Amino acid sequence: MTESDPDLLIDFRDVAVIRGGKTLVGPLSWQVELDERWVIIGPNGAGKTTLIRLAGAEIHPTSGTAFVLNEKLGRVEIRELSTRIGVSSPSLVDRVPPEEIVSDVVISAGYAVLGRWRESYDAMDRAQAVESLESMGAEHLADRRFGTLSEGERKRVVISRALMTDPELLLLDEPAAGLDLGGREELVDRLARLAADPDAPAIVLITHHVEEIPEGFTHALILSEGGVVAQGLLEEVLTSENLTAAFRQQIVLDKVDGRYFARRRRRAGGHRRAAGGN
Repeated sequence: MTESDPDLLIDFRDVAVIRGGKTLVGPLSWQVELDERWVIIGPNGAGKTTLIRLAGAEIHPTSGTAFVLNEKLGRVEIRELSTRIGVSSPSLVDRVPPEEIVSDVVISAGYAVLGRWRESYDAMDRAQAVESLESMGAEHLADRRFGTLSEGERKRVVISRALMTDPELLLLDEPAAGLDLGGREELVDRLARLAADPDAPAIVLITHHVEEIPEGFTHALILSEGGVVAQGLLEEVLTSENLTAAFRQQIVLDKVDGRYFARRRRRAGGHRRAAGGN
């Protein structure tokens, strides 16, 4: 079959990415449908960022077949997909000029540039930027300079930028990385609201931590050493057993009020004092 199902925004078939003789991810197959909210979780080096770069059409697979938004990678210009895919990543946050006005950071996404150049923005652009910022509770930051924002505010602005073009697919690479507890909880709450919005795009979120999974996410893909440990419905995939296999430690998973929490299982007698100790 040389075409993808029109209901699939991501359709990877036996895809692998190999660099310098090392397999970064795959081979694996993975499909994302229109209204799904996915989380990709796994330890460092599991292949999460490589996989999301494939989903963002930033790179091509070494082997296998990859369709994104029904376009086959390798046969489509990346710029043709750029406004249809919203991307937020730590590297993007770092590349925003600190003197840039927040509203311009958001608006420039529609022009496929980072930072304002010689574009002339109209009232429609401004209105769309405010709407995008409002979705992340960041509208009050519109006139601030990016470099004056807190880490949490920057993350919300960059996600607002990703939403500016009304994308069909939203890719979030570790959006809560580096945030303190308050910033993390504010962001997770905003993403839960976005996940609950029936008009929101399909979402794929990368994280190392189950505590960062917002309510309303529907599916999970667990990676380890480039391969799939498990994938499917979140409730079925996110288990102590699968996390133990991925992280190679005895992991206990709890769920409280719709949120997940993980901890390492204590070994029996692990806190006993040595014989003769004080």
